[in-house]
Amino acid sequence: QVQLVESGGGLVQAGGSLRLSCANSGRTFSPYTMGWFRQAPGKEREFVARVGVSGGTTIYADSVAGRFTISRDNVKNTVYLQMNSLKPEDTAVYYCAAKIGYASDTDWRAYRYWGPGTQVTVSS
Repeated sequence: QVQLVESGGGLVQAGGSLRLSCANSGRTFSPYTMGWFRQAPGKEREFVARVGVSGGTTIYADSVAGRFTISRDNVKNTVYLQMNSLKPEDTAVYYCAAKIGYASDTDWRAYRYWGPGTQVTVSS
């Protein structure tokens, strides 16, 4: 069982940075592809980034590429999302998720395990 909990959200001014963490308190998540998604009020959940099982491969949404960095530490059972140059449109609840297998990396429906989310608010 994978049990995920996000932390590190908060309120930040535009142009600022935040680092989100997602810790797994269950069994190791090293076999799982890990992803970050976000959902703003009234909008659908959208893909942000994902990192492969070894941490060597990453994919980013166009809207965050060059500003966000996803990484993972399989020893600490934790995945991170470093967010720089934040914009008001980045405001959302951010979720980490885990999936196994070869289903789409960017489709939230392919992910089996989810954390409860952490709020990120970027003020202008």
